[in-house]
Amino acid sequence: MPDTEPVLPDSHAPAITAAGEWLAGARALAPMLLGVVPFGLIYGVLAVGAGMPAWLACAMSVVVFGGASQMILTQLWTAGTPAVVITLTVAMVNLRHALYSATIAPTLAHLPRRWKALIAYLLTDEAFAAMTHRLGDSGPRARYRHWYYFGGGFALWASWQLSTLAGVLVGAQVPRDWPLDFFLPLTFIGIIVPGLKHRSHVAAALAASVLAVACYSLPHKLGLMVAALGGIAVGMLVLSRGNRPGQRPASRGADATRGGPAGKEAA
Repeated sequence: MPDTEPVLPDSHAPAITAAGEWLAGARALAPMLLGVVPFGLIYGVLAVGAGMPAWLACAMSVVVFGGASQMILTQLWTAGTPAVVITLTVAMVNLRHALYSATIAPTLAHLPRRWKALIAYLLTDEAFAAMTHRLGDSGPRARYRHWYYFGGGFALWASWQLSTLAGVLVGAQVPRDWPLDFFLPLTFIGIIVPGLKHRSHVAAALAASVLAVACYSLPHKLGLMVAALGGIAVGMLVLSRGNRPGQRPASRGADATRGGPAGKEAA
C-alpha cells in the first residue's frame, strides 16, 4: 500500500527574512562588480582629465548613477556642448530603464511610494539582470522580494561611488595634457562587442558606427544622437524582417526576447 503520510515542512530550513533577502541580493550582484569597479575608475579619471571639478564628478555618480550616461556626459562636457543637448542625449541613453521599470512594476505595486522611489533610483542594467531571476517568486520569498532588489541595487551603488572616488583621486595626479579621452571609445567597445550575439545587434552596431563617423563634424556632438537613432532604426528593421511569416528566423526568439540588459555602466 503506498505511503500517503503528508510531508511536513522542513523545520531546519532557514527562515526567510528581510535581512537574509538583502544579503542574497548583494551576493547576486557580487560577480558583476568585477566589471563595474574598473568602469568607475575609468570614469573618475576621465572626468577629472576633462577639466571637471572633483566634487562635480563624484556628485554626478550620485545623481545620475549610470556608467554609460556619465561617460557620454563627460565627453559632451569636454566639447562644450549646450546643456539642452547634453540632457536630451543622456535621456535617450537612459530610455531603456523605462522598459526595465515596466517589467518589475507589477512586483512593486503593493509597496509604499518610498520603496518604489528607492528601487527606481537603484535600477541599473546589472541590478535588473539579477531582479529578473526573482520576478516569479511566490510565498515567503515574494513577501521580501523588494529587500532582494534593495540589496542588489545598493551593492552596485556603493561600489560605483567608491570606484568613482578612487578614479577621481587618481585622475587628479594625471597631467591634463595626457589623451585620456582615448580610453572612452575603447571602454565602450569592450562593453558592446561581447554583447553582439545576434544579427540585429550587429546591424545596429555597424549602422551606428558608420553614422557616428559620417556625422562627426555636426555641431554640439549631435552626431551621437543621429548615430543612436540610426542604429536603433536599422536594428529594428533587421529584427522585423527576420520575424516575417514564412521566413526562418536566424535565432528564434533570441533577438526579440532573449536579450537582457547590456552592461554599466557602471554603472
